[in-house]
Amino acid sequence: MADHLLSWMTFAPVIGAAVIAGLPGRYKDLTKWIAAAATAVPLLLAVQLFLQFDRTTADMQFTEHYTWIKSFNIEYFMGVDGLSVPMVLLTALLSFLCIIASWRIEKAVKGYFSLFLLLEAGMMGVFCALDFFLFYVFWEVMLLPMYFLIGIWGGPRKEYAAIKFFLYTLAGSVLMLLAMIAFYYNVKDPVTGGHTFNMLHMMDQANHGGILDLANVRFVIWMGLFIGFAIKVPVFPFHTWLPDAHVEAPTAVSVILAGVLLKMGTYGLLRISYPMLPDQAVGFMVPMAILGAVNILYGAFCAMAQTDMKKLVAYSSVSHMGYVLLGMSAMNEVGINGAVLQMFNHGTITAMMFLCVGVIYDRAHHRDINGFGGLGLQMPLYTTVFSFALFAAVGLPGLSGFVSEAMVFIGAFPTHRTITVVSALGIVVGAAYVLWMLQRVFLGEKNAKYDSLPEISARELFTLVPIGIIVLVLGVYPMPVLDLMKVSLNHLIKVVAG
Repeated sequence: MADHLLSWMTFAPVIGAAVIAGLPGRYKDLTKWIAAAATAVPLLLAVQLFLQFDRTTADMQFTEHYTWIKSFNIEYFMGVDGLSVPMVLLTALLSFLCIIASWRIEKAVKGYFSLFLLLEAGMMGVFCALDFFLFYVFWEVMLLPMYFLIGIWGGPRKEYAAIKFFLYTLAGSVLMLLAMIAFYYNVKDPVTGGHTFNMLHMMDQANHGGILDLANVRFVIWMGLFIGFAIKVPVFPFHTWLPDAHVEAPTAVSVILAGVLLKMGTYGLLRISYPMLPDQAVGFMVPMAILGAVNILYGAFCAMAQTDMKKLVAYSSVSHMGYVLLGMSAMNEVGINGAVLQMFNHGTITAMMFLCVGVIYDRAHHRDINGFGGLGLQMPLYTTVFSFALFAAVGLPGLSGFVSEAMVFIGAFPTHRTITVVSALGIVVGAAYVLWMLQRVFLGEKNAKYDSLPEISARELFTLVPIGIIVLVLGVYPMPVLDLMKVSLNHLIKVVAG
């Protein structure tokens, strides 16, 4: 299994989905346990990956390299480095916890859990693929399960939200496809001299030729890739699908959407756009910083205007992904390491927030902030856990969000001083909307309507406590993740700057 670690991590959920598909529909509990087992396998293997990963080299590790479609030089090429390992860990952890969080699903149980497992396979493949064609296949595989999970198990406007998500993402995929074809026909395999989808060959500028020698064409390709990935982040003004998708999606799907899928956009920029088009990346530093600042402030102000808890958390995700963009625009060690750490930290913190929203929605059957009040008296343990997640989102010192945001600002300030100062206002606005929600939901006089609300359950705590421990540990000592990615990201900076 060690020789094919990444394949097992990617395809174990597919095997689980196939087993579930063969079960009679009446075995609902067995279906859930099989789904839990199928996501536990990638999680255990991700821990093994974390322990065995060599932190002293920027080379790809755990590689699997086989010919797939020989006539087009398409390969099954998988591997990970310091950029992808944190995302693999995040995907494996959240997928397992989301299966546990979905335990109360009763509608079309087989379909739900099968699609969820296929979704995990697609996400895992995106973070491991090193062949552009294979990367694109996994990117598209991820799209369909998410569409159905929102469209079938979502809220009252689920069809609208699912179609909007699908069309936005598909539009970005088309632009990515065109860029992939341009690279394929203008990058030569250094061994055979033929066309190649090998992403490592595409990153070597010595293999570029044809239209890739033209600056204007390189700019067009950069913009196509940027828009394709920006839709996923999402970057303003390509963000409008996100609040609708979050509000209508089931709780566990919202967790995956914010915790993992948004990171695929920034991961794509760092894995593909930056090393393949380094000249364009350097030229786009200022626009990237401006877009990051817009995301930070726009998302924060929109979050402040919301009365739906889920929409508030959704817009906070738009804001917090702006910090990632700002760090990426710095083009220095502290900024980019802070950006990737923020990707991981935001994935854990926002997962806690969405899971907490799901807990209260399961009991009160609404998410209206103004409809609660005094829940801290009725549900003190739940209030403690949710408050922990909210303060982590604000960037309270001692919690993981503070470390990554501080690194982003420290890295970005020497490069974009004015933009960084303006962006820092997002911290103040973020604290305002978090405290506003905290006050109206948990403090004050208790709403008599909710005198019988039960406290958070052991199963719900099981999904939240592991994430909370990670948030706390990385807030005090972030080196386990920073050591994973430091060498690879510093190599990326040298590739782009050199």
